[in-house]
Amino acid sequence: MKNSNNIKNLLDALEQSPHNIPLLTHIAAEYLKNNQPEKAQRYLEKALKLDPNNNELKLQLANSFYSQQKYDAAIIILEELLQKNNDDWQAYFLMAKILHATGEHQQAYENYQKATSINLSQLDQEFENSLMSALGLKDPQEGYGKAAVDYEEDNYLAEIEKPKINFSDVGGMDQVKKEISIKIIAPIKFPDLYKAYDKKIGGGILLYGPPGCGKTHLAKATAGEVKANFISVGINDILDMWIGNSEKNLHNIFEQARNESPSVLFFDEVDALGANRSDMKKSGSRHLINQFLAEMDGDKYNNDGVLILAATNSPWNMDPAFRRPGRFDRMIFVPPPDEAARAIILDILLKNKPAEKVNLKKLAAKTKDFSGADLKGMIDVAIEAKLEESMERGEVIPVQTKDLLKAIDKRKSTVKEWFSTARNYALYANDGGLYDDILKYLKLEL
Repeated sequence: MKNSNNIKNLLDALEQSPHNIPLLTHIAAEYLKNNQPEKAQRYLEKALKLDPNNNELKLQLANSFYSQQKYDAAIIILEELLQKNNDDWQAYFLMAKILHATGEHQQAYENYQKATSINLSQLDQEFENSLMSALGLKDPQEGYGKAAVDYEEDNYLAEIEKPKINFSDVGGMDQVKKEISIKIIAPIKFPDLYKAYDKKIGGGILLYGPPGCGKTHLAKATAGEVKANFISVGINDILDMWIGNSEKNLHNIFEQARNESPSVLFFDEVDALGANRSDMKKSGSRHLINQFLAEMDGDKYNNDGVLILAATNSPWNMDPAFRRPGRFDRMIFVPPPDEAARAIILDILLKNKPAEKVNLKKLAAKTKDFSGADLKGMIDVAIEAKLEESMERGEVIPVQTKDLLKAIDKRKSTVKEWFSTARNYALYANDGGLYDDILKYLKLEL
């Protein structure tokens, strides 16, 4: 209560002196102390507009980002501060805490050592012990190299799934399904024909488009269509803090897919693993991408029967080497569902739910620019409202068209922001017509 009153008094004072930088800084400090970093950020940004070269304010802003787990934003500020002053122990210390929180423990330890070498009074034994434990060290003098050598890990194995869905469970996307059929499904169904033409059974397709439009669902349905094993891979399945282990994890997953062929190996948010190497400062990330490319090439490994699908919302962040023949040599744009597809998706989503007199055509017309995820969210809103009414009356009350129309007003399309970014790439960075499908969808001239 005391803190709240203190902040209220400070805010009253700020109304009388809105450009008072010490007052803005003091308010931000109170919010940080009160565990309200979002509000602290707001006042620090106001102060920095008035004094953009104030390094103390920048450090506090980085601290507010750290408290919100906005680690990338904090690191950008800290790197700028350390470029200007490599004796800023507070910046090193905060950088160490962020790197420790994101699993980069060795770099965290190096930054912590720099901080304490500049200001020995800032030794933090609890933080240091946590770092030592993460690095597998008992004595700081043992060194990171020894810990890495002593570290042993069993081969990582991904979960294998036998999907029960197929293309009939995917609403719309007829053109997308057709392209996948030609590239991936036909070789599995007609192996002798493809062998006669000396064509390998396998290959890679990169699905791209706005989030929530069914890329993952489509990949799983592809595996179900050919009764193949489905192996879904996320960034957390691959990345490891120990040097070389991320590459081993990736290799193990590819080997598992080869041993379990026919299989669909699906990489979700693949741009996190395959970002452009020219933008990278860390050699470890570049090594991982090189390993990924080597696994896909098929020169060293036999990928016959391994179908590689990947999904990304940001294809422009992918390393161009992934688009060469034999890798993700076909990019397929997965747009938001059109009106007919939205009606199909709504019908699928409403199955096994208490619903009656639902005008799918009317709902589809009212949900322009809605992704599949947006449609699901809209139905969830309607169901929640109906659940509340059902509990009051003590009986199941079916969802009707009017309930779903009300729910539409409470949901907004989540794809518009993606298209504003994609439009710029399609217009100004469309090498070789890479993003022509986006231009066609937006009805812009090619």
